[in-house]
Amino acid sequence: MLQLVLLLITGSANAITTVHKADQEISTTLIAGSKDAIFNGRASYTFNVKNATDVPQTGTVSYIAVTPTGVTVAKESRKVNLSKHSSASYDFTVPEQKPGFYKVNFMINVSDYDDTTRRVFGIRPEEIQSQHGRPADFDSFWQNTKSELATVKPQFKMTEKAEQETENRKVYLIEMRSLDNITVRGWLTIPKTSIRNRRFSTLLALPGYQVDLKPMLGEDNDIAIITLNVRGQGNSRDVIHPKRPDYISLNAEDKNKYVLRGAIMDCIRAIDFIYSRPELDPKRIEVSGGSLGGFLAAAVAGLDNRVQLVSSQNPILSDIRNLPDQEDWPLYDLHKYAGEKGIKFDKILDNLDYFDIKNFAQNIQIPILLGIGLLDHLAPPNNEYAFYNLIPQKHRGIMVFKDLGHEVPMTYVLKDGHMMRDKFGLF
Repeated sequence: MLQLVLLLITGSANAITTVHKADQEISTTLIAGSKDAIFNGRASYTFNVKNATDVPQTGTVSYIAVTPTGVTVAKESRKVNLSKHSSASYDFTVPEQKPGFYKVNFMINVSDYDDTTRRVFGIRPEEIQSQHGRPADFDSFWQNTKSELATVKPQFKMTEKAEQETENRKVYLIEMRSLDNITVRGWLTIPKTSIRNRRFSTLLALPGYQVDLKPMLGEDNDIAIITLNVRGQGNSRDVIHPKRPDYISLNAEDKNKYVLRGAIMDCIRAIDFIYSRPELDPKRIEVSGGSLGGFLAAAVAGLDNRVQLVSSQNPILSDIRNLPDQEDWPLYDLHKYAGEKGIKFDKILDNLDYFDIKNFAQNIQIPILLGIGLLDHLAPPNNEYAFYNLIPQKHRGIMVFKDLGHEVPMTYVLKDGHMMRDKFGLF
């Protein structure tokens, strides 16, 4: 059941299919030359075409490979001449490229069928390095922020919600004061037990972008689950309550007032809450989240060594200055905000440097598992590796999913769950 809980945090487990069909008559299958579409030098693919019709098919199969910004680096076309009820395979090798990730489209254009299969491949991603440094005062900025949080009395509060409990779990609404004296809320579900003074391992689940996390009612009898709604999300919107598209840019012109500064501190405060509770074991805490939650988990990993394990799926806001698509989220919304406020966009970028997860990476001193999808346009693989490669090697692990976008599959969820149980001795 822990796996189901983690799946609810991380998102869908549905993979993108590799088969395309037209009227169940002509189909294509693309097979990468490596299991994760990551190569040391030249990328290789096999493009299979099946003609189940009663009509011969002629035309071409081809590919085009481009950089994340759309610059063509390679292309090739082959003639196709398929008799009825036949199939053929076409092997393609992309000439050697520099380290990084590349978009590749495989196309079929024959008598009765046209289609495109879109994929991404990587070349020696362990060599990817950001071209942008972190602010000289990055560490002092966050130390000062944590010191400011420490001056706020947390006023922790737990309210039992008997009407929501299950046969094996109690449910509590939790509240606490965080940075700027803002109240944030979430939910704690804890197994019922007859053992006196028992302390439970805790999974702290962090929310995706504008996600309202609810109580999570797993069946595990050895894990407590906290779902935290940071400021401006879920049941923590009484002070900060922007419209959905405005959250990412709220006060982005001032790093000391930017909404994510407070949101990260809300997560730190939730760890304070865990430490305050006699039912929860402070030596067995995992922090997990996807998308914005993955960003928050990565930031926590770099700021708070009190947690013992971190799971970050498809974290956003990595190597922000190198995000390839200026017309995509979040850069589009940030550009729009700068224009509405009459602020130079460079000022926004200067402030976002303090929130770029790659700048937290070198401070991470606890195990962290990263999950990424190569088709993810919100957290592109180049940017994810710019973060991952800066994490001290002994603390990092990664799972790459070549056919997924902004999600992780059940294989990641199972790995994450096994890591938690092994780390905390839950058998």
